[in-house]
Amino acid sequence: MIIDSLHNAAKYYSLHPNFKTAFDYVSQNDISKLEPGAFEITEGLKIIVITGDATTKEESIKGFECHDKNIDIQISVQGPETFAWKPREKCVSPNGDYSDERDVRFFHDKPDMFFQLQEKQFAILFPEDVHAAMIGEGVIKKIVFKVKI
Repeated sequence: MIIDSLHNAAKYYSLHPNFKTAFDYVSQNDISKLEPGAFEITEGLKIIVITGDATTKEESIKGFECHDKNIDIQISVQGPETFAWKPREKCVSPNGDYSDERDVRFFHDKPDMFFQLQEKQFAILFPEDVHAAMIGEGVIKKIVFKVKI
């Protein structure tokens, strides 16, 4: 997992060919004005814009998840937003089977830690990063890039 501010995004371009495309999209568009929804930017790069009410830690960790085929770049647009996190290798209690169609695997495990993103900060979550998001108060707006591995 990587946590940083958009100001430092260029440091991570070399990690995946579509990282630069994702961060360029953010710098070239007024992301605060994007409407909720999902669309493909280019092959292997999808954007999801989410605006919703924040949840409690207890409610959010019911969706403690990771992905096998995608890396998430989650960017706080209107926050703050708290995340739960645990390394996948330490998760021992699956919650159902892996969904290939949705590329998601859920766990009943408890998180090892919580961290918070402020506006214009991001987290890059790799397949080994089990996470739950949307924890906080009020309305949270965020962008999630799904970067195909």
